[in-house]
Amino acid sequence: MRWTVKPKPEQESIDRLAEALGVDDLIAQLLIQRGITNYDEAKAFFRPELNHLHDPFLMKDMHKAVDRIEQAITNGENILVYGDYDVDGTTSVALMSSYLLETYPNVATYIPDRYLEGYGISFQGIDFAADNDVSLMIALDCGIKAIDQIKYAKEKGIDVIVCDHHRPGTELPEAVAILDSKQADCEYPYKELCGCGVGFKLIQALASKRGKTIDDILLYLDLVATAIAADIVPITGENRVLAYYGLMVINENPRIGIKALIDQTKKKELTITDVVFIIAPRINAAGRMKHGQHAVNLLTETNFAQAQQFASEIELFNTERRSLDQEITQEALVQIQENKEEEKFTSVVYNENWHKGVIGIVASRLTETYYRPTLVFTKSGNKLAASARSVKGFDIYNALEGCSDCLEQFGGHMYAAGLTLLEEQYEAFKKQFEKVVSETIDPKLLQPEIAVDAKISMHQVTPKLMRILKQFAPFGPRNMTPIFMAEGLKDTGYARGVGEGEKHLKCSLYQPGSNPIGGIGFNLGDKLDVVKGIKPFDAVFSLDENEWNGTVSLQLKLRDIR
Repeated sequence: MRWTVKPKPEQESIDRLAEALGVDDLIAQLLIQRGITNYDEAKAFFRPELNHLHDPFLMKDMHKAVDRIEQAITNGENILVYGDYDVDGTTSVALMSSYLLETYPNVATYIPDRYLEGYGISFQGIDFAADNDVSLMIALDCGIKAIDQIKYAKEKGIDVIVCDHHRPGTELPEAVAILDSKQADCEYPYKELCGCGVGFKLIQALASKRGKTIDDILLYLDLVATAIAADIVPITGENRVLAYYGLMVINENPRIGIKALIDQTKKKELTITDVVFIIAPRINAAGRMKHGQHAVNLLTETNFAQAQQFASEIELFNTERRSLDQEITQEALVQIQENKEEEKFTSVVYNENWHKGVIGIVASRLTETYYRPTLVFTKSGNKLAASARSVKGFDIYNALEGCSDCLEQFGGHMYAAGLTLLEEQYEAFKKQFEKVVSETIDPKLLQPEIAVDAKISMHQVTPKLMRILKQFAPFGPRNMTPIFMAEGLKDTGYARGVGEGEKHLKCSLYQPGSNPIGGIGFNLGDKLDVVKGIKPFDAVFSLDENEWNGTVSLQLKLRDIR
């Protein structure tokens, strides 16, 4: 692991903010590292308010979108709410359809089949719309690159509103409105909304035209927070406000479907991390293993007994997904070793029988293991489909653009993308991708990095510090859990391996003159000899709370030791 200590801000800036807020230097330093430099910014960070949300009509084409929806309702048109099969897409469809259905009955939903139709707007989906006399389709979390499909819809007499957050291509589709703040000429102040976030801005605009306020649509924020967590978008600015209030809804008054999922976890209060690792995978499992419509059905259900039944079915999908994920990951690791892929700048693997629903998860696992930009391919109809994952600091979307002559289709973000190509292009693409990455990546990015916010002494680790750090939540990209480094540590003699195969490390650490604090290091069992040795050692960690027999105590969540 590569330990990188973030530059310490100028002491003058730290002193100024510390005095303004009445906090110590460490807290001021952590805030400045997050771009917070004055009292007002700190107040907005620690106390997000709904009035910090931007006017939805600042988004390009928002007036057009609202007018077209109101026209459809006035004319009694059939509306189809269409979305991708992942968490962002299914939550978006649940949000938009349930909002419209509150006051208007002619609304249906459509999630494309991951295997028969693939990502985004499909010709099959448009045919479904035409067959059901749909004249307005609202596409969520997809559509920005659906040039041919939206042209086809127009020929069928179907207007399309696109609500997307992916990067536009050089050509835009002929939609009646395109809501995507990443458009070059869109002046919307915040550019990092997820697909469900864009959908929420649309219902916010619709609500305001009907004389409603943000308080009237707060109940939809459980879906938005779930999508923000699952899509790994920055938890800054508007996303922070949406996630903050969305978590409140999840914990205090979630929709029936989310409550049914939570009840299976036995969790009393969920953090954003719980949403990422507990709620999101289960919603995702529907589209991965069966069909995304199962997730929409759960998230829009109003009868709790029925929702429990849906949640139980989705739990079975998730169990199956985990089993396949583990099996395919092992096969992919063997393929990398046999092909000596670990000696390259990239990992590209393919098996025509791998389940398309889990190749994204497998790509993430391989990236964690070999820390290379990674693609996992499988057969999809008469083409090959792949999920791509990247390492911190490297834009895999740009790398795929450099190989676009080999590709049929691609789209995504800096760290995750999807693509299709013809089977005969696979070897050419593989060579081109390796060439592009090897020529553009900084070699140090191929070594996993732990970014350390600050060096501290064990005397600074106090319950008060923990109380303040908890107010930094919700955590996520650009506002990660603070990571600290302490030097010259010793163990009290308590250190031991725990868990299956003693692969985890439990210890009690101190510096000369400080009180010992318990620590847990997951997958750090191999560091036991370092901790039990005579020499002092250094550690990087975050702060956590350990609850045992009703007693809560501070705990170091160890990330690495040397």
